Amino acid sequence: MNEMQLREIAAQFLFDSEVTETSVCETGHINGTYFVTCASGTRYILQQINTAVFKDPDAVMANIIGVTEFLREKIESAGGDPLRETLTVIATVEGGVAYVDAEGRYWRAYLCIEGATSHQSADAELFEKAAYAFGKFQRMLADYPADTLCETIPNFHNTVSRMADFKAAVAENRAGRAAGAEKEVAFALAAEDKCSFIMDGIADGTLPLRVTHNDTKLNNVMLDNETGEGICVIDLDTVMPGSVLYDFGDAIRFGASSAAEDETDLDRVYLRTDLFDVFTRGFLAGLGGALTEAELRALPMGAWMLTFETGIRFLGDYLNGDVYFRIHYPTHNLDRARNQFKLAADIEAKMSELNAIIEKYIH
Repeated sequence: MNEMQLREIAAQFLFDSEVTETSVCETGHINGTYFVTCASGTRYILQQINTAVFKDPDAVMANIIGVTEFLREKIESAGGDPLRETLTVIATVEGGVAYVDAEGRYWRAYLCIEGATSHQSADAELFEKAAYAFGKFQRMLADYPADTLCETIPNFHNTVSRMADFKAAVAENRAGRAAGAEKEVAFALAAEDKCSFIMDGIADGTLPLRVTHNDTKLNNVMLDNETGEGICVIDLDTVMPGSVLYDFGDAIRFGASSAAEDETDLDRVYLRTDLFDVFTRGFLAGLGGALTEAELRALPMGAWMLTFETGIRFLGDYLNGDVYFRIHYPTHNLDRARNQFKLAADIEAKMSELNAIIEKYIH
């Protein structure tokens, strides 16, 4: 996508003045993201939705509009600043919320949140503040009508379904790579009996269904540059009904690991229990005591589940020929899978210690 093309697309949105500069955002696995600066100095996000992943982008945008407008009302009533504390969707010149270009690509735009940064990693203090933001986000949406939300990716955190997809990838071996991943495949298949833990809990009512973010990586919270406070949860494409274990588990998977999720030196990959502790404290504070005791006691298992699930997703994508996650070299998804499996194994080994941490916040 060159500069001229980006400017043509940007011209379809109601930015406050003429576009003077565009640049590429290098982070993120799924959507194509660009920064747009206007003559006024205002900055915007211009983003191409990956319709291979989000097959119904209109449903994605309907969810985002519904959730952000709901949050905006709550933020305003509390005397907050909705331009910083929730995403602001920019309308198109035709009054819509997205633009489809001549190639059929689906575009949207947001106002940039200035004076704040999303971090790939953080110290314990910032991690706790991000945790509070995620907990608060879920608490503020506690009375949102969940049945009006579309399921933007069916079975997104249904680990039973993810395992079925993974087993199909192994059987089909589309990219001819299974012979080089036998150890990883065996590790995944050996844990199949654990995959139904969360879905069984939702089905029998042990784990209440809540509106959840479903992609609670640290970099999906904007932290204020001056105070460090978590001011806005971003990347709302996967906001759907789910279990609190999804949000807690994915945040621990990403933020409490000792290394990046594609670190290839597996000796450097382990769960930092200190970060597990501070995230738990911040997340539960943001939730305001809303969780049931059953949910609290299941949180460590949520961390294992989401780490393992991510591992089989990476490995399945590698076996399928890298059709889902954006990669930077041929074995990137295999390296990610090995990393996540090492982390999952360490979480399991430390389960007694994690349960003891949770006990501090139950009593």
